[in-house]
Amino acid sequence: MTWRAAIPWRARGEPPVLPLLERSRAVGLRGVLCAKRARNWARAVLRARTSWTSDFGGEQFALGRAFYAHLETGRSAAYFRDVEASDAQVESALPGVQAFMRSLLGAMVGGTIRQRPGFCAAGVHVFPSGEQLSRQGGVIHFDLEGLTPYQLARRARAVTLVVMLQPPDRGGGLRLWDATWQGHAEPDPADLPSPRAMRSRAGDALLIEAYRLHQIEAFSGARDRISATLHAAEVERGVWESWF
Repeated sequence: MTWRAAIPWRARGEPPVLPLLERSRAVGLRGVLCAKRARNWARAVLRARTSWTSDFGGEQFALGRAFYAHLETGRSAAYFRDVEASDAQVESALPGVQAFMRSLLGAMVGGTIRQRPGFCAAGVHVFPSGEQLSRQGGVIHFDLEGLTPYQLARRARAVTLVVMLQPPDRGGGLRLWDATWQGHAEPDPADLPSPRAMRSRAGDALLIEAYRLHQIEAFSGARDRISATLHAAEVERGVWESWF
């Protein structure tokens, strides 16, 4: 398995990068947003603090409701009850971000992206500086939440797209192992080769397979780590459904 470094992205006329992902741990794209727009969106997220959803006891927050966080904390009913309000809060704070994320993902996979019925559109994760994740790093995991048993059984193509709006001062990249989900719990990282970390600048994007073992690395400094995220799975050839 090779490592794919970040490459420039001009958006229009670019070929899909999904074939690169199939033989790499990740594909990083430089400058999908200009740095100024990314910073403006990050400031807008911070101004919308009263609309944030607290996850895992305040260890992290989201603008918009994140399905995996609600599933893991027994709040799935609240997630599905609040989809419309959640999307409205994201769009109010960051007009156009949800359409942007769908459009970008469609260009990257070379397919049609439609919002998954009953699920939230793209949202934003905020990992505060000084909290447990920043000190210790995130949980080592796959992005399987939201995939149906049928999709898991047939290993449908599924991805996670992350666009960095505000990187932390130091660290905070995504650590990726040369390991994918094989139908059982996460392997012991001690039994695997050392991971590689990819760090994004403001406006950069990172695309990984949902089945790739990964972790947010620890970070330091005064700045929170703020990123927009969209998950998607291929439901028929060339057609993907997305959610947050």
